[in-house]
Amino acid sequence: MIAVGEKIPDVPLTTVDAAGTTESVRSGELFATGRTVLFGVPAAFSPTCSDAHLPGFVAKAGEISGKGVDRIVCTAVNDPFVMGAWAKDQQVHGVVMLADGAALFAKAMGLELDATDFGLGIRSQRYAAVIEDGTLSWIDVEDAPPDHEKTTADVVLSKL
Repeated sequence: MIAVGEKIPDVPLTTVDAAGTTESVRSGELFATGRTVLFGVPAAFSPTCSDAHLPGFVAKAGEISGKGVDRIVCTAVNDPFVMGAWAKDQQVHGVVMLADGAALFAKAMGLELDATDFGLGIRSQRYAAVIEDGTLSWIDVEDAPPDHEKTTADVVLSKL
């Protein structure tokens, strides 16, 4: 797993907004400058991700940005169409939705989760992180997929 003080890996990804507009990006470029709050979820539309994790960051986006954060990014191992539909369903604002369709970013970060037993294949672990100019400055990872107590927006706010 990536450690504090290490550079964020550089892999191709796709951003998408609630209108379905997509843009190809590289993680190395997206996170290269400024301060970013990044959180990873196992699956768009899953109960914990939709009922608690993402909504907390959307609700607290203004507070997080007010702490000197340039961008808030949510990543999941889903295609951009699913991420766009989820953003629309959740009325996302203030959070960049990042599709990691082939789990390249999750694997490069060492944060992949084998959810094959649940019919989901390789996914991302649930985590939250702070990135400063492309370097990881803080991270916490949940012990199990339904858990979300260590990676909430409130916890992240306390780390900023």
